[in-house]
Amino acid sequence: MTIYVVIAIAISFVVPFPFSLVAVIGMVLFLNYYIRKRQFVRMGLSGSFSMFGGHGGYNSYYCMNCGTKHNKAACPKCGSKMKKVGC
Repeated sequence: MTIYVVIAIAISFVVPFPFSLVAVIGMVLFLNYYIRKRQFVRMGLSGSFSMFGGHGGYNSYYCMNCGTKHNKAACPKCGSKMKKVGC
């Protein structure tokens, strides 16, 4: 939070008003994107991700009865609806 405030104050002293507002908003968006990207890489989710929530990958489900990997409501192999989320 301190980093945001210090950079915003520095930008507002250097750049005139209407441009400084745009620059501060751009800086906040860029820092949020950068920090989120770094956290995703640290967690091992280096795939695509969105700036406004979640990452771009889809969840895979495994049937708890037979172990088949699928993305449907019911298992296509055995018809069971019991499933667990996997990577």
